[in-house]
Amino acid sequence: MSKYPVEKSEESWKQELSAEEYRILRQAGTEYPFTGKYNDHFEQGTYCCKGCGAPLYPSSAKFDSGCGWPSYDRSIEGAIEYRQDNSMGMRRVEILCANCGGHQGHIFEDGPTATGQRYCVNSASIDFQADKEE
Repeated sequence: MSKYPVEKSEESWKQELSAEEYRILRQAGTEYPFTGKYNDHFEQGTYCCKGCGAPLYPSSAKFDSGCGWPSYDRSIEGAIEYRQDNSMGMRRVEILCANCGGHQGHIFEDGPTATGQRYCVNSASIDFQADKEE
């Protein structure tokens, strides 16, 4: 098990997160497709971890993949931990917040941009911070 800069007891996580956020972030759950609040969200800013607030994805990396979950072609450097996931009879790469270990979703090599990557993320695992207007 990895050590993270932000570590809390399971009881603390349960108190700070909604039941759905806890299920996704701490138990590697998945929300239903096309139900998350950030699926069709395209404002300028940064998507941050819902568990600890760490910046994870720039809005410039977001694209409409049509898969039903927020999709990004890259993350902020060093913000994501990658872990092999062989659950559910599939070989996938799980993506987690490198700051607290919160489950974000999975990364796939089928993205339409130059990176060829699609970070498939649960809306319940992120918050959005809009760019400040000057």
